[in-house]
Amino acid sequence: MIELADMIAQLRGELAAAMAAAQDAEDAGGPGGAALRFELGPVQLEAEFAVQRSDSADGKIRFWVVEAGASGQRATSTTHRVTLSLEPRVRGSDRRPQVSGDQAENER
Repeated sequence: MIELADMIAQLRGELAAAMAAAQDAEDAGGPGGAALRFELGPVQLEAEFAVQRSDSADGKIRFWVVEAGASGQRATSTTHRVTLSLEPRVRGSDRRPQVSGDQAENER
């Protein structure tokens, strides 16, 4: 299992890489440079979470994302399915990010 904050941080990193790819393509100005870019709209994340309360004095609650195929942990934890809707914005402005990237294998 991974913590929710780690999952969102990884998503943020992937989106930042896509934004950098879009800027690199525009700067290159070669064939296909920035001819096609995408405005990033709402990002929907659906995950199954296990909620854990710490036995320490602070009683901190943690949200763990249950990984696909995780065995054992899932059998001993109560899980909850949650959908998060994130609205990415470029820092310092209210505009939506522009993203680009190479086509992934088997992408449609």
